[in-house]
Amino acid sequence: MFFRLLMESFRRQRRRKLLAGIAILLGTTAVTAMLALATSIGDRIHKELAVYGANIVVYPKTDLLDVKIGGADIKPATGGSYLHESDLKKLHTIFWANNITGVSPSLPLQINITTPTGETVNANAMGLWFHHALTKDPGSLVTGAPKLHPWWKLAGTWPREANSNANGTDVVLGSALASSLHAKIGDTLRAGNRTLRITGIVSTGDNTDKQMLLPLDVAQNIAGLPDAVSRVEVSARTKPEDAFARKNPDTLSPQEHEIWYCRPYANSIAYQIMEAIPGAQAEQVRRVEQSEGTVLERISGLMWLISAAALFAAGFAVSAAMATAVLERRGEIGLMRSLGASKGAIALLFYAETGILAVLAGALGYLLGSALAAWLGAHIFSGDGHTAVLNPVLLPVVVALALVVAIAGSTPSIRSALRVNPSTILREDV
Repeated sequence: MFFRLLMESFRRQRRRKLLAGIAILLGTTAVTAMLALATSIGDRIHKELAVYGANIVVYPKTDLLDVKIGGADIKPATGGSYLHESDLKKLHTIFWANNITGVSPSLPLQINITTPTGETVNANAMGLWFHHALTKDPGSLVTGAPKLHPWWKLAGTWPREANSNANGTDVVLGSALASSLHAKIGDTLRAGNRTLRITGIVSTGDNTDKQMLLPLDVAQNIAGLPDAVSRVEVSARTKPEDAFARKNPDTLSPQEHEIWYCRPYANSIAYQIMEAIPGAQAEQVRRVEQSEGTVLERISGLMWLISAAALFAAGFAVSAAMATAVLERRGEIGLMRSLGASKGAIALLFYAETGILAVLAGALGYLLGSALAAWLGAHIFSGDGHTAVLNPVLLPVVVALALVVAIAGSTPSIRSALRVNPSTILREDV
């Protein structure tokens, strides 16, 4: 009898049930889209803001020391100290290694080059990684300067490190340097006994336009500094900075230090880098890091506000639909009460109707919301494509939210109907 009454309710009140279902569907669609985007919003914003460069910079700790004689600063431009390139593989051993998305070591030097016309020029050069595996392990992060500087505009190709040898190497010239040398792609230069093949010309909009870019191992060989790097740029996915992130870890209690250490703050990742690389000083680039955190906080807040508004709207719509449905069924409620049905049994019937409606509308809303999230991601974030955002973990969450909204919206109407004396209802229908 219970299931018969349940089915009859859906058959006889199709319009009311449809309106309530649409309200729940729209609410769960919006919530699913927001939740699906929220699970990947940090990575997507990090990718979008990567055009501003690395958010952590690493350099030799001794560069912090001032060397003065008679009031004059005599410290060399590089500080006379270097980090070891071989130590960079230790980055994959830190706690937040999987959050590191790019690494770019560099070594500046001066090179005397001979142009095709026979002119000798002293040029600024920079040794870099271009397409380099961080470790020799399969699946290791492949990174380099182009990944950390996506705004660089290259005509030609980047140097292939495998093509470098004792007698020749591939190089890229900055646009300003190429113009001053009257050099073009395919030309060759000479640096001592080494042939420099120009494979590309890059425009960066900064001082790099005046430099020659060459593989790091070649720069180390020319400079006579094997395994040396003067600076390392690191790009990492981080948690927005808050007051706790800015605390000095050395002043924290052991429990607080563990919490601070295990959160992906830029400061905590920099701290772990200093632990892993001997003689390193690592600092966050606040311009990039704070911009990323601010944007993430604002977008996340807006998404939660939209989700809450959608749920409240769905709840009110369900409440209105149920109030009308219960009003139309007052006679049925009075008859069931007069025949001995308890208030609990009648309430269970209405809640069962609402629950079935919520599960169906919530499941459909999950599918539509996932499709909406994929569409929004493809149109808001560059380079995402039309990738599906079906997250199975969200399905029970969304269905549970639909049940909560449906039950909360229908409860006032059900309680109001059950308070009325059945004899009063039946006399009104006579």
